[in-house]
Amino acid sequence: MSVFTPVTEDALGEWLSNYAIGRLVRLQGISAGVQNSNFFVTTTLGRYVLTLFETMPRAELPFYLHLMAHLARHGLPVPAPIADLDNEYLGTLSGKPAVLVKCLTGASDMQPDLDRCRKMGTMLAGLHLAGQRFGRRQDNPRGPAWRTRTAQAVRHYLPDDERTLLDAEIQFQQTIDIDALPAGVIHADVFRDNVLWDGSDVGGVIDFYFAGNDALLFDVAVTVNDWCSTETRELDPVRTRAFLEGYHTERPLTDAEHAAWPAMLRAAALRFWLSRAEDFHLPRDGEMVLVKDPDEYRDMLRLRIAASHDLPWITP
Repeated sequence: MSVFTPVTEDALGEWLSNYAIGRLVRLQGISAGVQNSNFFVTTTLGRYVLTLFETMPRAELPFYLHLMAHLARHGLPVPAPIADLDNEYLGTLSGKPAVLVKCLTGASDMQPDLDRCRKMGTMLAGLHLAGQRFGRRQDNPRGPAWRTRTAQAVRHYLPDDERTLLDAEIQFQQTIDIDALPAGVIHADVFRDNVLWDGSDVGGVIDFYFAGNDALLFDVAVTVNDWCSTETRELDPVRTRAFLEGYHTERPLTDAEHAAWPAMLRAAALRFWLSRAEDFHLPRDGEMVLVKDPDEYRDMLRLRIAASHDLPWITP
């Protein structure tokens, strides 16, 4: 959640006149994240998050907004979009597509314990189950086609050993039969900083703007790679099993998913190595832009390849 497009209080105050959420009290830019312009908006009636979409085609945005509304209606702690007086979620502000969502309570935990890993596994399964009844469909925007395209864009910036690693992993992932795995709507970015804790409960899962349809196990792998890795990027077997067991209690994992687990962990590491390499080598201008270190996920990919035959899974 960076700020690429500035918003003035006067412009926002006028824009808010088409909403029933009170008058503007405070506008504050959010510096975390890397894709869209985001702001905390405080009004006389509450606190919200304003997002301006910098690169996403406007035609794709209703998928994300209606997905969040769908999940919220099913009782999940997600940021439901706010409709304006014309009953529309999506508007235009500062020349960009824009949306307001309710600001959720709680704070992120960057060192989650065993219990929180297990609860997050259960929560992710709940998101996947509710998503099965979502009527819209959109391919994962960071899926195989994006991987191939982005690899070509960044590979000449990389040293020889990293180009060799990248080329080999792209080729390996093309051999994986994703269609053999249970699929549905995935969040695709459930990092620790995208989950808010309200005491011992999950107070919110935020930032759905990478969501799409893909193998559910890919979403599990993305989340486990972030939540259950040690400081040296290896998987902590105890936290990983706790996460998977929490997930398995709600949506039982299949034998096919067990067989694909090493490949999905590698695919998840590859996805974030590529996106961070793209942000690092091909940056966009912005007022407050956070660029994350791509080496973390490069190293993680190497470790997942090396440990392919010794990765933690649920206890039989």
